[in-house]
Amino acid sequence: MDFEKIDQINLSDLKLTEFVHVLSSKEPAPGGGGAAALSASMGCALGAMVCNLTVGKKKYAQYEDELQEILAKMLELQVRFLEMIQLDKDNFLPLSEAYRLPSGTDEEKKYKEKIMEDCLNLACEIPIELAEKSYEAVKLHEILVDKGTKIAISDVGVGIQLLKAALTGAKMSAFINTGMMINKDYSSKIENRLNDMEKEASEICENVSLKVMKML
Repeated sequence: MDFEKIDQINLSDLKLTEFVHVLSSKEPAPGGGGAAALSASMGCALGAMVCNLTVGKKKYAQYEDELQEILAKMLELQVRFLEMIQLDKDNFLPLSEAYRLPSGTDEEKKYKEKIMEDCLNLACEIPIELAEKSYEAVKLHEILVDKGTKIAISDVGVGIQLLKAALTGAKMSAFINTGMMINKDYSSKIENRLNDMEKEASEICENVSLKVMKML
């Protein structure tokens, strides 16, 4: 991998071996956010696989329309999560540049604070969206555990675990930025919202996982 050209490459277009290689390097991005987005994409891919294995089967005919809708949503989310790998990097780079701004004078400090606040808000955008959409996909897996084919029930379990990990990773990726924000009212709103989402997703994930284990 030519790291000098990494800025010219869309991260989601990399081979898995290349992505992991870049992830393990000292490059500032991709990092936890990009890895979480990839995890979410794989979680949705597994959900889509379960749908594809179920639709058209007489045994599950009563769920056909609902499963078709879930399949379409899973594929839509899968694509968006892959896009987030690059978008998270794009939104983080201005922050990495802002850290290097001078702060020797009061005027420089004031200017740096403003730029940092703007960049911290930007860096939070994708992690927040990633958490929201991961939560959405978790709820879709909650449906699949009851209405998807039982021959792929373990894939529902793996899929929801990947999405739960993605949501927690997204929360962490947001919190590292909210913790430095000057606007504490805004940062607290973000943190409370993500904490609530993670709590609900964890409960759903635990219930789904228990159902899966009973069927294995």
